Amino acid sequence: MGKLLHPTRTVALAFLLAILVGTGLLMTPMASSGVAPTSWLTAFFTAVSAVCVTGLVVVDTGTHWSFFGQFVIMLLFQIGGFGMMTAATLLGLMVNRSLRLRTRLITQVETHSIGLGDVSGVARMVLLVTLIAESLLAVALSVRFAWTYDMAWPVAAWHGIFHSVSAFNNAGFSLNADSLMGFVGDVWVLMPIALAIVIGGIGFPVFHDIRSRFNDPRHWSLHTKLTLTGTAALLLTGVMGLLFFEWSNPYTLGPMDLGDKLLSATFASASSRTAGFNSLDIGTLTHESWALHYFLMFIGGGSAGTAGGVKVGTFLILVLLVFAEIRGRNDSEAFGRRISESAQRQAITVLVLASSMVVLGTLVILRGTDLPTDQVIFEVISAFGTVGLSTGITADLPPSGQLMLTLLMYVGRVGTITLAASLAMGHIRAAYRFPEEHPIVG
Repeated sequence: MGKLLHPTRTVALAFLLAILVGTGLLMTPMASSGVAPTSWLTAFFTAVSAVCVTGLVVVDTGTHWSFFGQFVIMLLFQIGGFGMMTAATLLGLMVNRSLRLRTRLITQVETHSIGLGDVSGVARMVLLVTLIAESLLAVALSVRFAWTYDMAWPVAAWHGIFHSVSAFNNAGFSLNADSLMGFVGDVWVLMPIALAIVIGGIGFPVFHDIRSRFNDPRHWSLHTKLTLTGTAALLLTGVMGLLFFEWSNPYTLGPMDLGDKLLSATFASASSRTAGFNSLDIGTLTHESWALHYFLMFIGGGSAGTAGGVKVGTFLILVLLVFAEIRGRNDSEAFGRRISESAQRQAITVLVLASSMVVLGTLVILRGTDLPTDQVIFEVISAFGTVGLSTGITADLPPSGQLMLTLLMYVGRVGTITLAASLAMGHIRAAYRFPEEHPIVG
């Protein structure tokens, strides 16, 4: 019975198993384009980055890996974004037409389903949204690559499929050495990818809620309203901030016309919270833009989607808590609803533990390298937020630093799922309470 009450362990072990299998496949000679097989550290780092849908790399994906290696990487971030137990749930539905209680519990942890009864519906909806979004984007990109960039149709099709799966799963892997910098002014490449990033990063519970109450937005759940509002606000904040900080930067937006500036800032804002694609050289951004990226990457996207970070809902719950405290209100409220105290405590716990991981990762990497602190912080937050953006120092880190990044990626992807579920499932009502006292704060 104890095992049944802790399906979070199964989720974490499933991700770990996928990483180990992926590492083994990437170490085989046929996975690399060179004569020598890939080292275990490079294979392990790439597998973790793929399964955790991060996108940080220590070798160029398009040249180091063979077609088989690239296919394995794509399969890993498809599995990592789609969800281990969601895939198992769908398989069970197809075979048995029913789900055992344990499978429902495990899948509920991963998808953040509202109740055990809607697990099957959420799993089917995840599959439908994934297939439609990835297929449409793959076709659009393949046609654009073939007609505009003179790629042979097989090459264009593979690039289209790989980048569509990577975009929807917020993985950030690209077959181009410079990510998407070669398409910096191409609205027909950047905007579809940005749209897929946002859709994949909103979170499947939001889609499930909207589908169930499509014609009645007033009765959408508070989670859906917070996620949609927060996503729009963060996207706008990123666009305005990047335009302000990079408008005259000769290495980024400076030489562009108004249309390209708006396009580049919009794409960078969408990608910076979770996806890891870049059409601008991250290493040439101003330090103010790096600081803005710290903020956006740390927050991330919606819960139970393909995005990382502490999540939009968590951030807004904390903001509302602060506003309520400033106004002297006992309750945190939004959209005519009161936020439960347990949700507030969970949000604070996630924030404190996430901040602790970022601090720990920064200290460990700084201990073993002489790289600038701001670049290390950028790399650490990018890894923990499973974003994948880099100022260009990933391959220069010592083995200890790269291993630290793998831990951050794993915790950032799996830890937020298991922690949130553990907090929700592990609530115990004590038989007594100690006398209350109010320590001095501030």
